[in-house]
Amino acid sequence: MDRAIFIDKDGCFIKNVPYNIDPDRIELNKGAAFFCKLVRACGFKIILVTNQPGIALGYFSEAEFKTAVTAMEKAAGAIFDSVFYCPHHPDGSVAPYNRSCNCRKPSPGMFLEAAVAERISLKHSWMIGDILDDMEAGKRAGCRTILLDNGGETEWKMGPYRTPDFVVPDLFEATSIILKNIAYELFS
Repeated sequence: MDRAIFIDKDGCFIKNVPYNIDPDRIELNKGAAFFCKLVRACGFKIILVTNQPGIALGYFSEAEFKTAVTAMEKAAGAIFDSVFYCPHHPDGSVAPYNRSCNCRKPSPGMFLEAAVAERISLKHSWMIGDILDDMEAGKRAGCRTILLDNGGETEWKMGPYRTPDFVVPDLFEATSIILKNIAYELFS
């Protein structure tokens, strides 16, 4: 089984611009390219897991979202091993996406699907996100979690699955936490 780093798109991998799928407006977050190089060198798969309600709301199409992912990969100089996204929203206007589902974070559906498709050991994997819904989805799937405390979380509704294992200001620090944990596992 492989290990993976699951990472959220908006506010984590790229700057948080609501419903941004414009390749010209995509800007990597501090440390994103470094993160990709280092965790990949340590044998982790990099998997994007992202809620994309803009598809259900009619703001953009799946094809436009996929073009944005390609722009993110180009900017980072790295390719995601997989991309899992939830196009659903119960208040959406575009069928068949206007419904509830089990893939929308904080549900762990995308993680469970990725674990099967990519042969991933979730207990040896990490979730990096900027809101507590990301933490809850990661913990429900069995991953360790890192919250980027960069202003993305505004509600702070705590709960048993919503407490991150680590809180850091950026992807440099998240990468450092992961590397320290790898070293600890190797030498303990």
